[in-house]
Amino acid sequence: MAENAMEAGGERFLRQRQVLFLFVFLGGSLAGSQSRRYSVAEEKERGFFISNLAKDLGLSVGKLAARGAQVVSKGNRQYFQLNHQTGDLLLHEKLDREELCGSAEPCILQFQIFLQNPLQFITNELQVIDVNDHSPAFSENEMQLKIPENTPPGTIIPLGNAEDLDVGRNSLQNYTITPNSHFHVLTRSRRDGRKYPELVLDKALDREEQPELRLMLTALDGGTPRRSGTVQVHILVLDINDNTPEFTQSLYEVQVLENSPVNSLIVTVSASDLDTGNLGTISYALFHVSEEIRKTFQLNPITGDIRLIKYLNFEAIHTYEVDIEAKDGGGLSGKSTVIVQVVDVNDNPPELILSSITSPIPENSPETVVAVFSVSDLDSGDNGKMVCSIENDLPFILKPSAENFYTLLSEGELDREIRAEYNITITVTDMGIPRLKTEHNITVLVSDVNDNAPAFTQNSYTLSVRENNSPALHIGSVRATDRDAGANAQVTYSLLPPLDAHVPLASLVSINPDNGHLFALRSLDYEALRAFEFRVVAADRGSPALSSQALVRVLVVDDNDNAPFVLYPLQNASAPCTELVPRAAEAGYVVTKVVAVDGDSGQNAWLSYQLLKATEPGLFGVWAHNGEVRTARLLSERDAAKHRLVVLVKDNGEPLLSASVTLHVLLVDGFSQPYLPAPEAEAADAVPAAPLTVYLVVALASVSSLFVFSVLVFVAVRLCRRGGAASVSRCSVPEGHFPGHLVDVSGTGTLSQSYQYEFPPSDLTLT
Repeated sequence: MAENAMEAGGERFLRQRQVLFLFVFLGGSLAGSQSRRYSVAEEKERGFFISNLAKDLGLSVGKLAARGAQVVSKGNRQYFQLNHQTGDLLLHEKLDREELCGSAEPCILQFQIFLQNPLQFITNELQVIDVNDHSPAFSENEMQLKIPENTPPGTIIPLGNAEDLDVGRNSLQNYTITPNSHFHVLTRSRRDGRKYPELVLDKALDREEQPELRLMLTALDGGTPRRSGTVQVHILVLDINDNTPEFTQSLYEVQVLENSPVNSLIVTVSASDLDTGNLGTISYALFHVSEEIRKTFQLNPITGDIRLIKYLNFEAIHTYEVDIEAKDGGGLSGKSTVIVQVVDVNDNPPELILSSITSPIPENSPETVVAVFSVSDLDSGDNGKMVCSIENDLPFILKPSAENFYTLLSEGELDREIRAEYNITITVTDMGIPRLKTEHNITVLVSDVNDNAPAFTQNSYTLSVRENNSPALHIGSVRATDRDAGANAQVTYSLLPPLDAHVPLASLVSINPDNGHLFALRSLDYEALRAFEFRVVAADRGSPALSSQALVRVLVVDDNDNAPFVLYPLQNASAPCTELVPRAAEAGYVVTKVVAVDGDSGQNAWLSYQLLKATEPGLFGVWAHNGEVRTARLLSERDAAKHRLVVLVKDNGEPLLSASVTLHVLLVDGFSQPYLPAPEAEAADAVPAAPLTVYLVVALASVSSLFVFSVLVFVAVRLCRRGGAASVSRCSVPEGHFPGHLVDVSGTGTLSQSYQYEFPPSDLTLT
């Protein structure tokens, strides 16, 4: 109930060795101030002032706020709030002492004051003072007693007691009864402090004179003002019954495991009566017990067996005190008490409550508080003792703080570039049998600091540019990467003054500070300047900024004596190559791709494509940089079925050289097309991969013209074998040798870009 609502659980770790901390008797290793006890009366409204924490801690209000003061209550509920502007500790909600502590006295709420910079825990207590807000109450409106007329004066008759939820002086203090000549009442105390009444016979009864009496029993507490509860006592005077039932034991004490099954036999009580007949027949009954006891135990009125009818819970109730009445047929009764001690079993796993967590944490920081949490276990003894641990392969450690609180700290400096995220599992295991455990996972992110300088992909770069180039020509790129993140990884490029003062670098080359692209500012003269070197600085935007350098060597080459050569489609085939296009094709549909090479190097080998002539202008277009022929709009039934396109391929040399190719396109109503690439994918593939230019050209040079020639011979042989097999779309291999001068051996030829072409079988048939 109230205690269960206050108890809660929580969840975290060490490297190479499992950290085990025992929950019981944890030392306040990080506690720095003496604990205080405050007090407040129950039922005070929310916002009630308890104390000024800043004054109690000897700190100014500003210092208290700067140290991130927090008030953490035990359990899931937060009973306090801290005003950071005044330093006042206030009630967060109205407190009910009976709900929080039941009959326990004093009623203490423990809470922690958590301070940072430096880390400090201060354990404090709040005593909730009882107010007299409950009246004594009897469980029934009327008590009925049967007393033989021959009962001697001085006989004590037990009465049912009242219950008062208040404690101390506000609890039930004494009983009184309506003044009369036959009885007075005594107030007795049980071992647990509860008070119960006993009726004492002062004067012998005479049934013939007065067969019954009605008295008013009053229970009074000690509060101010005093509260009371009443019950009517109905006394029936019986004819003589000499002997009262007597139990074999006046007190039965048994221990029962809390996980005992329902219908388990707890104990058997037994009483005897010396009378005979109906006056000696005994029946058993529960005597003025609480509703909780009636819901938990069942008494057999004939045999005296007490059985369990509800599961026990040690965490809720430790002990039951059950009063048993044995009554004979004549109305006389005897009383005995059964004390049932509930034995705890390990049926509650530990609980972990996370009070605070810090994420992300900066890398390269020394020991940093990542999380603060508390652990608890509702069981008792070894079942309530706990061990807290984390994985031993992570750079974090667990430290006990105050009482049942733990702090998760980073162990040394972290490196975001090695690992930017940690998943930490905190395991809390109790010491019971069987052992129960609770796991809680937290994710800790590591934020970046500028601890890595940009690094170039190469220590030195060699670039080639043809003489008589156009000004502002892009001659190459340098690239540096930074392992950091955000602004710390944003790289800017700049040029350093040349080592050779005779080289006018400022008029020769410029660099794009954002992407590292290098441009020739003016036309170069191979005869005047064949090569020059300079250094490029890559700096990040961190604070402080870090940088690195790379050497760039520019080689000036000359000549442009090779016109472009078209590899596809083949122009000297015996039959023209016809491309099939479905009329359902969308705008941007790839019809084919003109593939051409140039034997020159550098800018002289940079090819561009242009649609020179078309049967129907505006229907098709050619992408200037990759030679892809695409539909410019949706096709319609009015469009002619056959189209002839002339594509001009020209290099970027001086003087400009060019070649043309004729394409035949046939529009069809539909055909099987196993692969129809999306325009977006084609466009993405068409973006030149500038950094790969040099590498691909070197690869082509190493393969050599012999490889190209071998491929063409293989295709020609296949075509010759298939002979005159007709097809809707047929392409032939040209006779003669493939021009050897088209192979680029300079390292920066036309095939410096990475291409991948897929020709659907219905578009191209090689036989």
